[in-house]
Amino acid sequence: MKNNFTTRVLTAAVFAIVLIGGTLLHPISFFIVFGTVVVLGLFEFYKLVKFANIEPQYLTGIILGLIIFIGNFLLARSIIEFNIFLLLIPVLTAVMIVELYRDKENPFSNIAFTIFGASYVSIPFAILSWFVFNPSFPEPYYPMVLLGFFILIWANDSGAYIVGSLIGKNKLFERISPKKTWEGFIGGGAFSLFAAWLVSLFVTEINLVNWLVIALITFVFGTFGDLIESLFKRMVKVKDSGSILPGHGGILDRFDSIIVAAPMVFIYLMLVL
Repeated sequence: MKNNFTTRVLTAAVFAIVLIGGTLLHPISFFIVFGTVVVLGLFEFYKLVKFANIEPQYLTGIILGLIIFIGNFLLARSIIEFNIFLLLIPVLTAVMIVELYRDKENPFSNIAFTIFGASYVSIPFAILSWFVFNPSFPEPYYPMVLLGFFILIWANDSGAYIVGSLIGKNKLFERISPKKTWEGFIGGGAFSLFAAWLVSLFVTEINLVNWLVIALITFVFGTFGDLIESLFKRMVKVKDSGSILPGHGGILDRFDSIIVAAPMVFIYLMLVL
């Protein structure tokens, strides 16, 4: 038990250093870190759906996902125009044409999960580019808002785990995630709101009221993101999405909250800023 706890702590520390360092250092390090997350996340997703007797197209799916991620990065940075996304049309067409030659069972399920996987994994991380490149911010590359969002996510996860472990009794969604409780959900929300107050003291480009709203969006939709991934893992009958992060599971296990919360926070930021 002690070794497992130590492994979890060490993995979490290294994970945080890479994520925070990659975000703060430079746009290129941001691109490398999250581009890698997209590729690894897609590998995990496509590997998992094979347990449901589905044969996704790894290569075309990853190309599709990278076009979404790279296109948003370059567009948000004002390097290219929106027409980069015209490349999605031939790749989407290629997914269907390639399936003609694969001779696999459930061809339309294969096509559907190839396209869905690219969307589910890539779009949320592509959206993160718009958190760091925004004309409303004081610098062309301003990672502090994104870092603040990560802090809210981590505060929610930590609060839900601590409060749920200590006093959790009433199940939040027992059919999908038996360990989650209403007490943990509320605890995660309280931790997120407190973290939002702290973040507002340092990232003043967004005022306290807006940070509190972002915290509410984060803990509600972050919880949904966790539940959606739990639903997916139940469908394919696995405990973790992968094993790349010792003690924590896979990439999708660590980023499940961000996958649903990031698009919702992005919409709010666009409306406010």
